Amino acid sequence: MPQSVDQWWSRRQRVTGLEVPSPVGRFRDAWAPFTALVEQYRPDRNHGLVLSQIPPAGDVYLVWVCSVGHEFVATPAEQRGRPGRTRSSRSWCPVCSTPSLLPSVSKWPTQQRTGTATGGRWMLVRPIDPASPRATAAQSRSADDVRPGEAFCSDRASRATSATEARLRALIAERLAVDLGATAVRVKTPFFGRLEVWPDIIVAELAIAIEFDTVGRNGDEHVGRRERADRRKDQLLAEVGWSVIRLRCQPLRALSRDDIVVAGVSGAAVDLMIDRMGDVRGHLLVQAYRRPAPDRVVRGTTPTAVRQT
Repeated sequence: MPQSVDQWWSRRQRVTGLEVPSPVGRFRDAWAPFTALVEQYRPDRNHGLVLSQIPPAGDVYLVWVCSVGHEFVATPAEQRGRPGRTRSSRSWCPVCSTPSLLPSVSKWPTQQRTGTATGGRWMLVRPIDPASPRATAAQSRSADDVRPGEAFCSDRASRATSATEARLRALIAERLAVDLGATAVRVKTPFFGRLEVWPDIIVAELAIAIEFDTVGRNGDEHVGRRERADRRKDQLLAEVGWSVIRLRCQPLRALSRDDIVVAGVSGAAVDLMIDRMGDVRGHLLVQAYRRPAPDRVVRGTTPTAVRQT
């Protein structure tokens, strides 16, 4: 019988006699193919546990949040068993994928009978509380509704997420207890006709935008005119008090002293990036968001990362 995540974790602590029965990263490889689930999982809604601490066959109810803000409960097996393994993240939400189940709600929170999508059992569906401080990042909004410098979930931002970006997001979530749900930052000057920019990853608590740059399959990404657009975006973010840290894949070079040149996304590269966050915002502030760092096993060759000045 599945248990709530806090009950499940307490039981594992009793059985194993360990304070941390499964360290961060233990089940990372098992979850790696399911990029949509990595996007939907929120540690702050699941007893502070990251997804790589939970076995794919764990008999536990977890809280997931789809890209449009539907919050629902499902076990790891139920999530992994849904069709579309690497399809868009919305296809993984049983509410979005079944229009007849979209709840009409007027109170917070509520429960909605979800019928056949979950085999007839009850599923918690929480709409976003407008008074909640998370509402800005969770609801799709227009740039006209937010102030310059504010992070929000844009109704114009792309829903597409690459496997590499999802891995980068998961590695950050393993290390920092921050909300990565926002998709845009409001700026003062239009960027391609919009008063918003869409960084790859937004760390709203630290006002830091993270970009992952590669040359792409054709070798023409983030070079020439596109590099000038990247510099323009960085300038607009700086105008509203944000800093940008770019992970630039070789052979790209750094655009600023805060950028990091890497061979690819890895734990070592993310550790270096978080250290760079400390250089930008102060190490004491960044340390306040750090998760406990259990011993991590590094498999294979660790990509190198070089600081550019």
